[in-house]
Amino acid sequence: MDYNYRHSSRRLTIFAHFFGVLAFILMLIWLLHYRGGLQYDSYDNYDRVFNVHPFLMYCAFIFLAGEAMMAYKTVQASHHSQKIAHMVLHLSAFILGVIGISAVFKFHDMAGIEDMYSLHSWIGLSTFCLFGMQWLFGLFSFFSPAATPETRMRVAPLHRAAGRALLYLSICAALTGIIEKFTFQRLKNEREARLMNFMGLSILLFGIFVDLSVALARDSSPPY
Repeated sequence: MDYNYRHSSRRLTIFAHFFGVLAFILMLIWLLHYRGGLQYDSYDNYDRVFNVHPFLMYCAFIFLAGEAMMAYKTVQASHHSQKIAHMVLHLSAFILGVIGISAVFKFHDMAGIEDMYSLHSWIGLSTFCLFGMQWLFGLFSFFSPAATPETRMRVAPLHRAAGRALLYLSICAALTGIIEKFTFQRLKNEREARLMNFMGLSILLFGIFVDLSVALARDSSPPY
């Protein structure tokens, strides 16, 4: 029975990777073909500066965060290697997130738009801060020599639950961001609108399959 759960988990990771890559491709098509490209240091086209934001935030807090969760629970490797991959992927996500956050604040300054006025921005910045706290919590709880095995076992369920919640918060931020951009641009291009809808759906399905694969994974190594 345990084998069946592991087998199901591995199959679910295939779907997760499919929708994760699909969302990545759709986002690139959207930003490059319909939105004019990406350029953080652009001085004459602030829309290109903005476009860095959704791209990096998806790559960081959804795709890399999801990959980090699957790397720890579904990849066949030593427990230490799983922990290192999990930590490094999350650290990479946080670094990309810093750049993505700074891009949208830079865009607001260039376009004369007020900061932190929307539900999307509230959810997004809260998720960013909680993500950083979660990473530090994991670093000190699972990599610090001062943390005892008993402490690690006690905090592991909380750490796992918080990670899954943060993934869904990130997806919520992404979907509200897509809706906000859709409304702000008053899109009349049906092809672009459909592409954005499929992109949002792919992001949501990626998160669902990541969560299911992690939930069904059975790891014989200790949970810390």
